[in-house]
Amino acid sequence: MLLAGYQKMTLIDYPGKIASTVFTVGCNFRCPFCHNPELVDLAGVETAAFRGKDREFLDFLAKRKGKLDGVCITGGEPTVQPDIVPFMRAIRSMGFSVKLDSNGTRPEVLGEIFREGLADYVAMDIKNGIDRYAETVRVPVDESKIRESIRLIMESGIPYEFRTTVVPGIHTDDDFDGIADLIEGADAYYLQEFRDVKILAPELVALARGASVDLDRAAERMRRSVGTVGIRK
Repeated sequence: MLLAGYQKMTLIDYPGKIASTVFTVGCNFRCPFCHNPELVDLAGVETAAFRGKDREFLDFLAKRKGKLDGVCITGGEPTVQPDIVPFMRAIRSMGFSVKLDSNGTRPEVLGEIFREGLADYVAMDIKNGIDRYAETVRVPVDESKIRESIRLIMESGIPYEFRTTVVPGIHTDDDFDGIADLIEGADAYYLQEFRDVKILAPELVALARGASVDLDRAAERMRRSVGTVGIRK
């Protein structure tokens, strides 16, 4: 596992849990609004600096039994890590619950995680309606894998949420029709307000400031297709 580091305690990353958040490195998307840009592209980066942090994190967890409820694994994109399943096994074997954040590009990994019962909560980012996915994430996208991950998550039997970081200048009011179609029947969906600090493409800031998306109207549209809809600011 290549880990950039971890936050020792959080009350907001894992709903209803006192948790620690661990950050994996490397992502297969290039979303210009990514707020963890240093975790995205490993080209030219000396990965040796990240090795051993997984053992360090597990040693930390061993000392926090009875004080933490769970672990949130985020990124980057955790499922691109070849050791993600053994890492989750190790965390679960210590008695902690696990929340996984994912972009849904590797349903084969999600399927293995669900079959082994290694996740207790999953949050998947929905970048846009499927017809605008590649445009939004700035790389080619296998649409069938996005749809399969959504299906697996909805049928997993564990709590989950879908969420979209809404970026004026990228998203439009009409995009939420496509997003609603993509996750129709889902339990929970959250619109997350874009924050123009430390992002992958700083030039996006000027574009976002010159545009707007009505979050309340988008939420009303989503409520026709999804059980619980909320806005996170």
